[in-house]
Amino acid sequence: MTIIIRPARLVDADALPAIEQSAAALFRKDPSLAWLADADVPDVLHHRHAIGTAHVWVAQSADGPLIGFVSAIEIDNELHIQELSVAEGFQGQGAGRKLLLAALEHAGQRQLTAVTLTTFRDVSWNEPFYQRLGFQTLTGKQINPRLAAALSNEIAYGLPAERRCAMRLQLP
Repeated sequence: MTIIIRPARLVDADALPAIEQSAAALFRKDPSLAWLADADVPDVLHHRHAIGTAHVWVAQSADGPLIGFVSAIEIDNELHIQELSVAEGFQGQGAGRKLLLAALEHAGQRQLTAVTLTTFRDVSWNEPFYQRLGFQTLTGKQINPRLAAALSNEIAYGLPAERRCAMRLQLP
């Protein structure tokens, strides 16, 4: 399958909630996280705002439909990945990797120092996926206040603390 990665346009925002909801269906495989498959996702207005103020790239199949997206913001000379989602029927075909590589390329072009994110440590398409691309899992004092606050907010939302981690990829 040919996958095209490009910067998101405002019109793309209409498709992004459905992609995120579809991607979350994968959590049904883990009984303790299955509730995430039915949790609310950010709406079209949220995605329009992100496209206008942050960095959002979409993955599009060669025959047209959007199949994934990555949304990131620049903070403290780092790019922070807020969301990476690939629609259920297109997972495992390289779209997520290509989206992440687009974000990494952007961070390099902007001469940012690192790319950060928070994720599940024991879900195969989370921490292990990012580790294969060079991300390091942070521990203790390596977790800066911004990432600690992000993890804290996720725990307050209901995500299990023992399963969450912060990751960082230092850029050259």
